[in-house]
Amino acid sequence: MATAELESILDLNTLEQYCQAIGAATLLKSVVLFEQLMPEYVGNLVSADKANDKATLCSEAHKFKGAAGSVGLKRIQQYAQQLQHGEEAVWATGHSAWLQAIVTHAQDDLAKLKEHLESQV
Repeated sequence: MATAELESILDLNTLEQYCQAIGAATLLKSVVLFEQLMPEYVGNLVSADKANDKATLCSEAHKFKGAAGSVGLKRIQQYAQQLQHGEEAVWATGHSAWLQAIVTHAQDDLAKLKEHLESQV
């Protein structure tokens, strides 16, 4: 995968700093934990959306944004960041697309993250 494409998906600078600070193997353990929790995060987002519960959707998006950012999932973090801001005018027209992007890309982005980290170990 080209570096530019990988940079659009992963926060390579942050990942490099984490790898230097704690090591790629330790970071990979955090990623595995995130992988175990991700279905619940995504499920909570989808459930809140189906229930038209904007407050919960925004709150869950905020949690997911932090979790995704903590393991360097840049693209997912960016979509979750947009999704958490329910007070913004563009939210009403954009939230479905942002949620769909999370659902669509989360697994693939996570796989790319794991592959990247495994190459660093």
